[in-house]
Amino acid sequence: MSRVLFVCLHNAGRSQMSEALFSLAAGGGHEARSAGTTPAERVHPEVVEAMLELGVDLAARAPHRLDIADGEWADVVVTMGCGDACPYIPGKRYIDWTLRDPKGLPLGEVRAIRDEIATRVSALVAELG
Repeated sequence: MSRVLFVCLHNAGRSQMSEALFSLAAGGGHEARSAGTTPAERVHPEVVEAMLELGVDLAARAPHRLDIADGEWADVVVTMGCGDACPYIPGKRYIDWTLRDPKGLPLGEVRAIRDEIATRVSALVAELG
């Protein structure tokens, strides 16, 4: 079982969608967490709406500040737009996904980001076995 940490700036969009979609795709075969370097107060409403279309409710999730324990827990760290603010822990596998921040975007664009994340997550789950 692999443990994957998804990190973005606010833990209110990309990383929340990634964690939820990874957990669905992994079906209990792997674990996921998400965090942000500067967490927002809540998950972006447009992200909540896009994920509800898939039957995933993120409305009650609270963005989480990235801490060293998160990095130590993970086998794989997937970063999304946090740049130098993302800590580096030797011995961990790092993957950087260039994805647009969904904050404030129209629902159609958020769906496209969600679907791109779903594609990447499926490939990662397949790779992890």
